[in-house]
Amino acid sequence: MSSYEIKSIALYGQGRMQLEWSEMHMPALMEVKKEFIRQKPFKKLRISALLHVTKETGALIRCLHAGGAEIALAGGNPLSTQDDIAAALVKDGIHVFAWRGETLPEYKDCVKRLLAFKPDIVIDDGGDLHTLAHSEEGSLEAIGGTEETTTGIHRIKAMERDGVLKYPIVAVNSANTKYLFDNRYGTGQSTIDGIIRATNIFIAGRVAVVAGYGWVGRGVAMRLRGHGARVIITEVDEFKSLEANMDGFEVMKMDDAASVGDIFITATGDIDVIVDRHFKKMKDGAILSNTGHFDVEIDVKSLKKNSVNHRKIRNNLEEYVLKDGRRLYLLAEGRIVNLGAAEGHPSEVMDLSFCNQALSAKYLVDKQDELENKVYKIPEEIDRMIAGIKLKSLNIKIDRLSEKQKRYLSSWELDI
Repeated sequence: MSSYEIKSIALYGQGRMQLEWSEMHMPALMEVKKEFIRQKPFKKLRISALLHVTKETGALIRCLHAGGAEIALAGGNPLSTQDDIAAALVKDGIHVFAWRGETLPEYKDCVKRLLAFKPDIVIDDGGDLHTLAHSEEGSLEAIGGTEETTTGIHRIKAMERDGVLKYPIVAVNSANTKYLFDNRYGTGQSTIDGIIRATNIFIAGRVAVVAGYGWVGRGVAMRLRGHGARVIITEVDEFKSLEANMDGFEVMKMDDAASVGDIFITATGDIDVIVDRHFKKMKDGAILSNTGHFDVEIDVKSLKKNSVNHRKIRNNLEEYVLKDGRRLYLLAEGRIVNLGAAEGHPSEVMDLSFCNQALSAKYLVDKQDELENKVYKIPEEIDRMIAGIKLKSLNIKIDRLSEKQKRYLSSWELDI
């Protein structure tokens, strides 16, 4: 029996049906799973994974387990765990330490239990597990690790820069089949899903302010426009600001956008994006949400400090009344709204992302004698293979270059 700490093992039946549903919509990952069952690339190896415990993550964990791995899993966010999935995975023999509504100390304790598992491979989403593995209490010797997010990659690149990285890490987010689809289309849809579930507001005609125009911000802005919102972008990067303008969005400073926005969505990965001076300018009834990985983009401490009254209106919707009577509404405690208030990305999108995770883990095992303690991009051949598997599962056929076309593109001598 696996060791575990979850909400209730009795939820496994519903979790099993959820896993079946997600796997039905993740055909590319299921093709990888078939190969893992045949090859057993992780036989006698341990994998620790700090990921959002959703039905899609469950499909990934079952894929790795089918490849021979013993796995310990904890939730990547205190509000993102789906308790029925955690129960179903325990029944499958996975060591799960996750439940929705963990306190911060409980979350940290679960992360420490992953490290105590002494994994050979470390799979992370945000960098908390990698950071702990590199702390004084870490002392972990691993074959390697993977990192799912832009935020986490920033952290591990800082480790590499400072010469403290203990094992090679594959930056999953560097894959075209990850950030071009997961970050943009997945987050775009699931963020709007989270806002609607938490509020049930009508988006058409509202002014929506999106902080950040990276791939996540692009996707969110695109979907907001599709719902009929007037979208404003705030940015610190000149190129992204110009791109947002040419994509047809208004671009302004947050100091100016604060007074006109109805809905605010932070998507920067940085701290202090919306702070006290912005709260003071906002309309009565403004909605605040974050779709960046950590709950640091909205200064919730300042919001609480300057409020005279606070109440929970409904799940994931809190009302803060300021001294002048204006009411501001915070979604999912300022944590990542698409997982805190909804279910995260659709299975079809995570199909690509988790193919990258699974094949990156195999790559680390296959190349363990060659890789140095550095951050690596996913090899292009793996990235293209995943795209090809996904296209095949969608019954999409594409053209191929002829030998003559290949020669033409690779030569400087033109036969005119």
